[in-house]
Amino acid sequence: MKKRRLIASMLCAVLTASVALSGCGGKTGGGSQGAGKETEAGGGSAAPTVYTRLYGSEATTVNYLVTSSQNDHWLPANTIDTLIEYDNKGQIKPGLATEWEHDEAALTWTFTLREAKWVDHTGAEVADVTAQDFVDAMKYELTPEYESANVQNLFGVIANAEKYYNGLVYNGGADEDGNVWEPIDFSEVGVKAVDEHTLVYTLEEEVPYFLSSLAYVVYMPAYGPQLEELGKEFGTGADKMYYNGAYYLAEFSPQERQIMKKNPLNYDADMVYIDEIHRVYNAEYNTIGPEMVKRGEVDYAEIPADILDDWLNGEDTKNLISRERPRTSYSYFYSFNFNPQFDAQYEPDNWKKAVNNENFRKSLFAALNKVNPIAITDANAPEDFAINSITPANFTFNADGEDFTTVGDMAALGQTFDETKAKEYRDLAKTELEAEGATFPVKILMPYNPSELNWDKECQIVEQQMEALLGSDYIDIIVEAGPADGFLTEVRRNGKFAFMKCNWGADYADPETWTDPFYQKKGEEGYDLGYKYGNIAKAIEEGTPSAEAALEYFTLVEEAKSLKTDINSRYEAFAKAESSLINHALVIPFSITVSRYVADTLNAFDGQYAPFGVSNLRYKGQTINDHYISMDEFKANQEANEK
Repeated sequence: MKKRRLIASMLCAVLTASVALSGCGGKTGGGSQGAGKETEAGGGSAAPTVYTRLYGSEATTVNYLVTSSQNDHWLPANTIDTLIEYDNKGQIKPGLATEWEHDEAALTWTFTLREAKWVDHTGAEVADVTAQDFVDAMKYELTPEYESANVQNLFGVIANAEKYYNGLVYNGGADEDGNVWEPIDFSEVGVKAVDEHTLVYTLEEEVPYFLSSLAYVVYMPAYGPQLEELGKEFGTGADKMYYNGAYYLAEFSPQERQIMKKNPLNYDADMVYIDEIHRVYNAEYNTIGPEMVKRGEVDYAEIPADILDDWLNGEDTKNLISRERPRTSYSYFYSFNFNPQFDAQYEPDNWKKAVNNENFRKSLFAALNKVNPIAITDANAPEDFAINSITPANFTFNADGEDFTTVGDMAALGQTFDETKAKEYRDLAKTELEAEGATFPVKILMPYNPSELNWDKECQIVEQQMEALLGSDYIDIIVEAGPADGFLTEVRRNGKFAFMKCNWGADYADPETWTDPFYQKKGEEGYDLGYKYGNIAKAIEEGTPSAEAALEYFTLVEEAKSLKTDINSRYEAFAKAESSLINHALVIPFSITVSRYVADTLNAFDGQYAPFGVSNLRYKGQTINDHYISMDEFKANQEANEK
């Protein structure tokens, strides 16, 4: 057997005593008056350190086994431990598993679990964490009636996962593609509890990124007896699930507050330095947050563009402001919607003619000057965040250590903004579309989530710039606010947009993860349109002029996915697929996550880091400072981390 063994390292930290501020329902670390762990008079017990921040978009569920939304993952990231973790430098380390090994074919993976406990929403011990909890959690995800959005992550990875799931769905019948799915017993699925502390996964085929994927919610455990008892009610409230992570969820009051408290029974409790995390709901958090920072009432707030210069130059605010940690875990891109479901007033039929014309898409592709909208968030160095591919640089490397974005066809991708080409594509598109009966200007519905800081301003910049370059007689970009809550489901998943900035967060360390938003698997009867970004397969289904480009991309993805052992060939194949997607302007690359300007009492480089999974959402390992981090401190912390 090939064996991989890691031993967890322990770090020591000292929490300094200081005066805590009260605000938002607890003692917080922010403000110039100082904060942190306050000692009661007379040498009694210390008051808890509380980290407080506002939020404006409510989680739809606490049930991490069914949700794929990052907005829902804040809570499980901190309350449920995974088999492996990442440290603050992005290196893999033991989590609930102390060691692991795999066979020569890398198909059978065996994990040895440490002693750990489940607790309830009061922190009271419930039961031991066992290997069976991982088995029961996966069975729950593979039960169709629970409608898990994560289940696709298991298909083609865990042996017989897809067969079991579809066997329940079709029970010996045929799916819409004519495939017959006979029911099988769950014992045939590739997850087994050998004993209380030995967990075995059997894979469908070799999966180069399997170990890294274990840091994602789809492989989190859950207490089996509770799953059986609650069914669909699991995760609908703080008292409707158990916890084994650094924190337990003490309160979940939608559109009021979320309170997580340190779990003293967690195996790694010595590495948890913040006693309570308070997330307080306020629909106007973008406006109110900075003012509460000035009063020392919250530990974190984003600083919007319209007050950024004042804060950077103000004597009383310039040392309160720093940046988020730069990361490549998210890629942003503009999606074209090939399956519009928006209202008639936005002319969906006319849009379908336009979006299926490659020259029309390329005219928008070449007309988008990324630097201008990015500058809304960072006016100092917006070009640092613009990208010309979907996969960010420094995300993953081939067997020779080459960055994926420099491999094969990816190396030829260059600057996308080109005014001259944009006009050339426009003129070609007008001639072609007029012949097809399209009318001008083409209405382009571009919605945004009003709870996302600066998104409205970005949309206005894009509208003004592109209409000015291409002409308002050619395109009419219509910027509209969508709902703050449920935006993802209401707008993107329901196809109520024509052109919109979207994002994708990597789930594992492999370029395949960046195909997940676009790739759609074909059956005998067609494609499952599902929730895929823009529903590119709709072009194939309807036989539009874009069908050939869409089919080329899907075929190239399938070829790349089939390469398992030769990593260099695999990466070159995925490079060819992504280049095809971009060169046909089926999507427009935009940026990595722009490091926002923030006021924060945490050192951004203390926390866990990985360009995938939920590691970046965790508070474990972080310490509240008695002041907001300044820009000079941020730079010093960044340099120290890089060393």
